[in-house]
Amino acid sequence: MEITRPTVMEIDITAFENNLQSIQACVGKQVVIMPVMKANAYGTWLNQTNVIHQFSIIAVATVDEAIELRKQGFENEIFILNQPDIEEIHKIVDYQITVGISSDSFLEQLGQFGKKVSVHIEIGTGMGRTGIHPNRVQEYINHIQQYPHITIEGIYTHLSSADTDIAYTQKQLQLFNKAVETAEQLVGKLKYIHAAASNGILNFKESHYHLVRPGMILYGYPAAEDTLQKIPLKPVSRLKSKVILLKKVPKGTSIGYARSFITQKETTVATIPMGYADGLRRSLSNKGYVVIKGKKAPIIGNICMDSFMVDVTDIEGVSVGDDVYIWDNEIITLEEVAKLCDTINYEILSTISYRVPRVFVS
Repeated sequence: MEITRPTVMEIDITAFENNLQSIQACVGKQVVIMPVMKANAYGTWLNQTNVIHQFSIIAVATVDEAIELRKQGFENEIFILNQPDIEEIHKIVDYQITVGISSDSFLEQLGQFGKKVSVHIEIGTGMGRTGIHPNRVQEYINHIQQYPHITIEGIYTHLSSADTDIAYTQKQLQLFNKAVETAEQLVGKLKYIHAAASNGILNFKESHYHLVRPGMILYGYPAAEDTLQKIPLKPVSRLKSKVILLKKVPKGTSIGYARSFITQKETTVATIPMGYADGLRRSLSNKGYVVIKGKKAPIIGNICMDSFMVDVTDIEGVSVGDDVYIWDNEIITLEEVAKLCDTINYEILSTISYRVPRVFVS
């Protein structure tokens, strides 16, 4: 695809491969890595590249995400982490997608559909979201076994606090282990047992089993404050645009909607063609920064839908066409941007709009 916008997200495939190697070294060669590629691979769009074909199984969040992988030619297993809607069962079957289940009504509809399908049973150990109670494992499996066309391939759970609460996570794992033991007594050895996402991988070796689900760390960003002390990671993305207009304005000039910024001196203002419709948070208005010529330049005025302004008075030699980094992973990190927006790096990365082209580099 020809790139026509000056605003792009650069995605470093080599960094992704390095992160994958770091995670494999952490969990050991015998543990299968199931990359979580939901939300267009956390906004990186790496799910739309050839890197997917090295994996034997990929995790996504929705049926449509799974179908997109199939249409790209991915023939290996695809696992949907979140139990879908009953109306999507026909697509799950048609595209040979493995699905996580924990609802009786969904199971019954899946059973009545009468076509071959593979499932993982989700155990609710303390996330408070989805999953059957650990005490219901035998009952639930007995229910599944009424439908011979449904194959139980795996069992899994979600660790809610693997970065903040050791005791609670250990309790979750104890409940899960009991559920696994019951399940395997009923159906034999399961192909997949999994509990660990990024923080579980780094903090609880006993949660690795024989499959792990790395998300944020696969893309090179910390899943907790101490992540980078535990594993070497390389950020895969840089978000950049360009200066499209420069002007000098006198003291007392209002900048942007609602006149939220008034210049206190003669000021050189640069306009950047990126706005909140591209995923640049409006909450960065008058408090965020960008990087131009290796220096921080403050955002001034309210961020518009399609553009924003910065003060480049104190940066020498700025010209139209100069690169502008929203985050460059050195002077400004994704985590700094998230902190200014009072959110987490996950949210910032995954919500950069489709309007921003992704450019893949090595």
